Amino acid sequence: MRKIISVFPFQTTTVSLTGERCSLRCKHCNGHYLSGMRTLDRLKGSEKSVLISGGCNANGEVPLLEFASKIMEIKRKSKIILHPGLFPPDKAKMLRKLADRIAFDFVGSSETIREVYGLNKKVNDYLSSFCTLSSQTPTIPHITIGLHGGKIKGEWNALELLRSTNTKIIVFNVFIPTPGTVYECFSPPPVDDVLRLLGAAREQFSKVFLGCMRPGGAYRSKLDSQIVDQHVVDRIVMPAPNTFKKVKASSIFTECCIL
Repeated sequence: MRKIISVFPFQTTTVSLTGERCSLRCKHCNGHYLSGMRTLDRLKGSEKSVLISGGCNANGEVPLLEFASKIMEIKRKSKIILHPGLFPPDKAKMLRKLADRIAFDFVGSSETIREVYGLNKKVNDYLSSFCTLSSQTPTIPHITIGLHGGKIKGEWNALELLRSTNTKIIVFNVFIPTPGTVYECFSPPPVDDVLRLLGAAREQFSKVFLGCMRPGGAYRSKLDSQIVDQHVVDRIVMPAPNTFKKVKASSIFTECCIL
């Protein structure tokens, strides 16, 4: 049995290219998570790795290419993870020189894309973007379980589609009811539903990671503990204290989990 690695990504700095600005203001986020990121002018130049994200434009794309020269400058000293949003396939080649890894939010429900993101896009648009990016740069799909206000909508379809692309690594996050959003009073998906998805992914993909975005408190403690007991992930980011005690302290990684 492979050991589970605990990830504490304090050596990866997160950056928002747009500050707190985002045109979409999605129902689950509303730009909230951009506020905790640095801006480009606050980088020290000594970062081991940098996760570059930002708010999306009206088409769901993070404006990475507008900052290409600055990103190239950062890449001379640091590993780069790009979070592109729904990136146009015809521009995918342009990211090849900018990124060591790409973190791609994959959605398996057109209804969720419309209702949560407010985009007039389909699942096939996300599949096309993902496949084109993957052909140029190592691209790791991220699925947020319960993205649709805590409901399981397109997650199973996402697994099926990603399996058809010969994807090796998959990252799961879990919907967080976030203050100041449309979904702030909604509940995260039941832990058992999350475990079923992770268990299925464990059978279908080479590596399964539990990412940093998931609820805290008692929910996190219960979820993390059962995940480790069932051994359905290879890496777990910022495990709950009760879970960390179950994982050997020597098995620690200190950068973004997809590096």
